[in-house]
Amino acid sequence: MRLRNIKKILIIQLGDIGDVVWTTPTLWAVKGAYPDAQLSILVREGCGALLEGDPSLDKVFEVRGYKGGLLRKGREQIRFLKALRREGFSLVIDLRAGDRGAIIAYLTGAPMRVSLLYRGGVPFWRNRVFTHLIDPPYLDKKVRGAAEQSLRIVRGLGIESRDTTPRLQVSKEVNMRVQGILQQEKITDLEKWITLNPFSRWSYKEWSFDRWQKIIDWLWDAYQIATVIIGAPEEKERAGALGQKCRGVVFNLAGRTSLGELPGVLSLSFLHIGVDSAAPHIAAAVGTPTITIYGPSDWYDWAPIGDIHKIIFPDLECVPCHKKGCQDEGWSRCLEELKVEQVQAVIRQTLDQVSSR
Repeated sequence: MRLRNIKKILIIQLGDIGDVVWTTPTLWAVKGAYPDAQLSILVREGCGALLEGDPSLDKVFEVRGYKGGLLRKGREQIRFLKALRREGFSLVIDLRAGDRGAIIAYLTGAPMRVSLLYRGGVPFWRNRVFTHLIDPPYLDKKVRGAAEQSLRIVRGLGIESRDTTPRLQVSKEVNMRVQGILQQEKITDLEKWITLNPFSRWSYKEWSFDRWQKIIDWLWDAYQIATVIIGAPEEKERAGALGQKCRGVVFNLAGRTSLGELPGVLSLSFLHIGVDSAAPHIAAAVGTPTITIYGPSDWYDWAPIGDIHKIIFPDLECVPCHKKGCQDEGWSRCLEELKVEQVQAVIRQTLDQVSSR
């Protein structure tokens, strides 16, 4: 099924940061199918900065959390929805099952509104607000990568793509700002450095800081490789506390960069190491090798794809359990039992592989 007279397209992706990164192959596929159409995307507040350098996009919109009273919030949301409607989209594609994306798709007034057909787990009205519902074959579990979750929707429109590797573009402006930050911290004086993200939004995905300390010290003692800790502003103090415990060379960039600048930092990193979070997705999308530690969460669909990307997970029958830690109490026995030596072995192998490239 190929649609005609498509002049303006909006893709709605209201997922997390990783979802946005994994959507980039879908953006290129749609742009390739309709090269003369204007392509826009709607994402959560803050995520748009990741896509500002993407040449396939004409506009990036963000759903914002407006401040103030209920009346003011309502006025701002109505103003935003009217602005979307004025764009005059010919085609809107919602990539997720959420209510908000469905409502926004309907309110754009686009004559063609596309989503997956859901047979359960969504409100009864959701399927009815779309003009085209895609009912793809069962997602082949032999095919790895979260890109398939959105590509299978556009394939239902006759749009094909074999490129399923996410990529983010770092603009010259972002690169200049990043270089300034690195020079200020004297990180540019180093021959080689790795980035480390030990943080997650969920504590049950995190590994012990005492063990990260051993990894940081070992990297310096064995390889003279410095560690640059990255993270959100609220993780700055924890990053500083970790760095103070280490005898290895550590730089704390947690909270120093915006989300839009993070790809620039990661693109200059020799290797990225960390837990299951947004950072591995971004690092892989700018071409940096990654090592990601997984515990309760499943790596199969979400881990970066390729020989230069490694995953580490405990050898326990319960892994992955898909729960929020053991007894859903915010900690994970599988990660508590993951040994430093296991992580060092994978890092050593990856360093040898990357150094020989």
